Amino acid sequence: MYIEQAFKGQHDWWRYLVGLVIVFIFWQIIGVIPLMVGAFIEAGDLETFLKAGESSFMSLGMNSNLFLTLMIITFISGLIGLLIAIKFLHQQKFKEFTTTRKKVDWKRIWFAFLLVATVNIVFFGISYYMEPEIFTFNFKMIPFLILALISIFLLPLQTSFEEYLFRGYLMQGIGVLAKNKWLPLFITSITFGLLHSFNPEVEKLGYIMMVFYIGTGFLLGIMTLMDDGMELALGFHAANNMIAAMLVTTDWSAFQTNAIFLDTSEPSGGIDIVLPVIILYPVYLLIFAKKYKWTNWKGKLFGKVEDKDKIEVITNF
Repeated sequence: MYIEQAFKGQHDWWRYLVGLVIVFIFWQIIGVIPLMVGAFIEAGDLETFLKAGESSFMSLGMNSNLFLTLMIITFISGLIGLLIAIKFLHQQKFKEFTTTRKKVDWKRIWFAFLLVATVNIVFFGISYYMEPEIFTFNFKMIPFLILALISIFLLPLQTSFEEYLFRGYLMQGIGVLAKNKWLPLFITSITFGLLHSFNPEVEKLGYIMMVFYIGTGFLLGIMTLMDDGMELALGFHAANNMIAAMLVTTDWSAFQTNAIFLDTSEPSGGIDIVLPVIILYPVYLLIFAKKYKWTNWKGKLFGKVEDKDKIEVITNF
């Protein structure tokens, strides 16, 4: 069982609290320094810098590839802080933090990645066929190639940080403390959604976007618990963000990039935001369940979390 992997390391409650402080320092203090420096240079003076900080530093006219890179650096820094906490504070092996299998299953990562990438591209194709007038061809060779390099080599680090923080660190930490699986699933999914409430999509489309974000959190959490590892969630999240960054962009979303297409439609929150959660996400789960022969859904999602080694020692005694 995935959550029980935490018992292989040091799992005192205070270690998770200290670990979160370490992650916060690396993510939101150290990691933000390059972005602050870049934004200040772009602003030219303190007043302009502070005014831009009230909304978005993109308003300064910063190169979108540079801005994306500086944003990703904050997550990379957070990932470094998380890995430090795992290794030195919890004394847990990275493999055990990732999966219950003997080694990380890259085939699972690639399957989820290719599945999600294909579905997203197909759905974009359908949207383009039905409403071609709302899309503008935005392709510029050099900026796009730079974006592609950023997306391939840096974006997976951003998505991996979010997965290791929510489906990994918090899922295991809350699980061993609560001694059940449903509470960490609910808390991490809702917290994941709340983290994304600061995205400009929520301001433009309304709080209906929270259904999508929290629903995505539940999907990734269920995948992790049912599959006894994070591989599917890692591949899923990476594909989703990479395709979003490279295929189509808007002038108001979190990812404002040099993508191939620009969506010029007016932002509106409607049923199209909810449909993926109630229709597409269950289909994803069915595909994964059939391919990887998932069983015992009740036990894996709502069962108890127990240190089997400790129980065995007590029994033998």
